[in-house]
Amino acid sequence: MIRPHLERLSLPPAAVEWLDGLWSVIQVLDDVADADPVEQQALRGAIYTALVGLPSNAYFQAHSAALMPMLASSVLKWVAADDAERNGQADERSFVWRAGYYDVVLMVCLLVHGPEQAMRAARDVLSIYGETFTEYRQEFKECNDA
Repeated sequence: MIRPHLERLSLPPAAVEWLDGLWSVIQVLDDVADADPVEQQALRGAIYTALVGLPSNAYFQAHSAALMPMLASSVLKWVAADDAERNGQADERSFVWRAGYYDVVLMVCLLVHGPEQAMRAARDVLSIYGETFTEYRQEFKECNDA
């Protein structure tokens, strides 16, 4: 669950809500892309959040000019990482690029707190990323062994 980590960054409630919703949508879409099982309720929730919840969020509306390019970059980075993974070329670069969500979190910290405090929070944002490179590589080893 990502919300407790986001709340520790002293972000406004609307920013936490937007980032939490974005996380939920990303998780469902990644599962769909990987043909992993997705419960109907989770899919419906992700659709609603993506089409209604995220764009209507007050924080997003106030900062969409800064956040949209970050979202676009995150999608492009995920596509490149996904392509590398599907072509058996997963490596350190794809591991980093698949995690563009954390770039968005850093941008929210910057917009909320300014550069000095965002720099202090950057290590905390890094620590939110729960998967290690070893775990990432193991995922592809298991796929190749199957």
